[in-house]
Amino acid sequence: MIENTTGILITFILYLVVMLAIGWYFYSRTRNLSDYILGGRGLNRWVAAMSAQASDMSGWLLLGLPGFAYLAGLEALWIAIGLGVGTYLNWRFVARRLRDYTAASSDAITLPDYFESRFRDRSKILRIVSAVFILIFFMIYTSSGFVAGAKLFETVFGFSYLGALVIGVLVIIVYTFLGGFMAVSWTDLIQGSLMFVAIIAVPIAGLSLSGGLGGTLQTVREIDPDLLGMFTDIDGATLGGIAIISSLAWGLGYFGQPHILARFMAIRNPREIGDARRIAMVWVVISLAMAVVVGIVGRAGLDADLAGADSERVFMLLIDAVFPALLAGVMLSAILAAVMSTADSQLLVSSSALTEDLYKVLLRRDASQTELVWVSRFAVIAIALVAFVIALDPDSSVLALVSYAWGGFGATFGPIILLSLFWGRMTRGGALAGIIAGGVTVIVWKNLSGGLFALYEIVPGFVLSVVAIVVVSLMGSEPDEEIRQEFARVREGSRHDD
Repeated sequence: MIENTTGILITFILYLVVMLAIGWYFYSRTRNLSDYILGGRGLNRWVAAMSAQASDMSGWLLLGLPGFAYLAGLEALWIAIGLGVGTYLNWRFVARRLRDYTAASSDAITLPDYFESRFRDRSKILRIVSAVFILIFFMIYTSSGFVAGAKLFETVFGFSYLGALVIGVLVIIVYTFLGGFMAVSWTDLIQGSLMFVAIIAVPIAGLSLSGGLGGTLQTVREIDPDLLGMFTDIDGATLGGIAIISSLAWGLGYFGQPHILARFMAIRNPREIGDARRIAMVWVVISLAMAVVVGIVGRAGLDADLAGADSERVFMLLIDAVFPALLAGVMLSAILAAVMSTADSQLLVSSSALTEDLYKVLLRRDASQTELVWVSRFAVIAIALVAFVIALDPDSSVLALVSYAWGGFGATFGPIILLSLFWGRMTRGGALAGIIAGGVTVIVWKNLSGGLFALYEIVPGFVLSVVAIVVVSLMGSEPDEEIRQEFARVREGSRHDD
C-alpha cells in the first residue's frame, strides 16, 4: 500500500466525476443504435486519433510493457517496434478505405455487419461467426483491463484484490452503459492526454533515484549488463529469431482489432485521416519508447525485487517514490485512464456484436432502435460480468491476457480486413474460411503447452488465415458483378494524397 493516500483519493474522485459527467452528457444525446455504437460517424481528427490510441494501449502500456522491460530490459523494444510499425500501417492503408467501404456498403456500423454487406452474405453465417469470435476474445481482453484496475486499487489503497476488482468494474460499466460510443471516445481524448503526460513524466522524474541518466545506466549494468542489450533474452541468452519475430508480430494485430477499427469507421470526414494519423504516430512512438524506459528506470531506482506478474507494479511504485501525494494522484489516474479507455471500448464493441449481430439477427429482426440501444446497454453489463469472472485470479498477468486476445483478433480478422479492402477476387467462402482458420489456430496453438516452438500464436494464425482465404476464394466462382463494381468504386474513391 502506498503512503499518504488521502490526496490520491481526492484526485481519483475528481477524475471519476468528470468521466461520469461525460457519460451522462452523451446519455441524453443517444437516439439510435448507430449513435450508441458508432457515434453517428462524428469523430474529428483529434478525438479519432487519441481515442484509437488510448483504447489501443490500455493498462498494459503503463503496467504490462514496463513490467516486461523491468524483467527483460531492452528486449522489450522489439514489441514496441512491432507495435509502432503496425500502428502506422493500419492508419496509412486501412483507415481511409475501411471508412469509405463501411459507409458505402449499407452504412455498416460493426465489423460483422461490414463482412455481411461486403460479400452479400444472405445466410448471416459470416456475421454470426464473426460476432462469436469477437465475444470470445473481448472477454479475455476486457478481463486484462479489470486486472490492471484491480492491481492499481490494491497497490495504492491496500484493498483486497477482489474489492479492488469490483470497484474498477463498476466505474467502467456505469459510464459505458450511459453514454455509449461518444462518451467513450471523448473520455479517451482526456485519458489519452493524461496517459501521455504520465508516461513521459514518471521515468524522467525516476532518473533522480539513481543519480540521473548516467547513474541509472551504471546501476543497470551492475545489476545485469544484458538488460541493456536488445539481442539478449530475459535469461541472458542470445535472443533467437523466433523470439524477435514473435515480438515484432504484435504489429500484425492492429489490422484485426475491432475497437481500433471502429474509430476509423467513425471518423467524421475521411480527409481528416492524414492529420489523425500524424497525431496518433507522435503519441504512440513516444509512449511506447517511454514505457520501456519506465521498466529500466524502475529496475535501477527502486529498492524492490519484483518477480513475475508483480513486475507490472513498477510504474506505480516509481510514482510513489518520486511524487508528492496530489501529483502522485494525477499520475496514478493515468493508469485508471488507460484501463478505462480500453475496457469501455471493448465492452462497447462486444455489446454491439451481441446486439446488432446476434440479438437482432437471430431473435428480433424488427426490434426498434430504442430497444436495441437498451439491449446493447444491458449487454455491456452481461459481458463485463463474464470478464470479471476471468479476472478473479489475483496472479493474472496483464501482458499475458492482452497477448492472447491481441493475437486472437489479429489472426481472426486482420487477414479478412486487409484482403477484403485490397483484393477484389475475395469471396464469401474465403472470408468465412479465413475467420475460422485464424481464430481456431490461435486458440489451439495457445493451449498446446504455451505454444509450439515458443512462436507467438498470431504468426501461424495470420498465415493460415491468409492461405485459407486465398485458396478457398480461388476455388470458388468470382464475386458477382455488383460486388466487383462496389469494390472498384471504393478503391477509386479512396485514392488520395495525404
